[in-house]
Amino acid sequence: MSALDRLAPPLFIFIWATGYIVAKLAAPYADPLTFLSWRYAGVVALMLGLAFAARAPWPSRRDMAHLAIAGLGIQALYLGGVWVSIRQGLPAGTAALIVNLQPVLVAAAAPLIGERVAPRQWAGVALGLAGVVLVIWHKLNLGTSYGPPLLLCLMALLAITGGTLYQKRFVPNFDLRTGQVVQFVAALAVTWPLAWWLEPMRVEWNAHVLVAMAWSILVLTAGGISLMFYMLRHGRVTAVSSTMYLVPSVTSVMAWLLFGETLGAQAIAGMGVTLLGVYLVVAQRKTETPA
Repeated sequence: MSALDRLAPPLFIFIWATGYIVAKLAAPYADPLTFLSWRYAGVVALMLGLAFAARAPWPSRRDMAHLAIAGLGIQALYLGGVWVSIRQGLPAGTAALIVNLQPVLVAAAAPLIGERVAPRQWAGVALGLAGVVLVIWHKLNLGTSYGPPLLLCLMALLAITGGTLYQKRFVPNFDLRTGQVVQFVAALAVTWPLAWWLEPMRVEWNAHVLVAMAWSILVLTAGGISLMFYMLRHGRVTAVSSTMYLVPSVTSVMAWLLFGETLGAQAIAGMGVTLLGVYLVVAQRKTETPA
């Protein structure tokens, strides 16, 4: 196992967790789809420059089509659904719980792409979900009906699950620079018209928004998405998706440090349960053959 293989999961978890912090930072000053459109455009410009500078290989037309379809799920529908649902009033804790059903769906669908999920891994998936519930339980508001925002968040869950499985099945290997250009052009082609149609496209370019935008482009996308794609290429999709169970725990610690949010004994216990669940999913027995 290379150094990058060892470092990729913890780096991915840390970077992905900052997404909630960035969303909280930018939310009062920018409409969600408009912010995401600027983010996608920035990623396209960055990756296009890197691709041309390195003379990176471009995918075939067939792979471009597959990457675009996967990108619509992983980028446009997932991020758009989560950001808009939270803006429309869905509590962030409820949204996090819904999105963190992804490892369950991925494990259930893994046989469709030729992966076997062992009973030990199913136990890990269940433990991971239980730990997530413990971590964010105090932030949930399950007694209120949210209607459309809830449906948007469910759409986001299905989109990232379907996009992840689709990419692993049809185009597991591609250059991360040119591949992300294709995916984010597809995401931008859908998100920008929706922002123009549904929003006043308000963005206050203050320090909060500039920091959130720079972090979103340079770290969340160029770093986080690239790491996720790297892990999908070199590992089992069930194991990769299960690492997302740790994101709410890391986010809770960040929110405690940065915003003074409560971090009680129940949340700390949930972090331990989640960590055990992820270990059961990703740790391979000596008798197993690595993917």
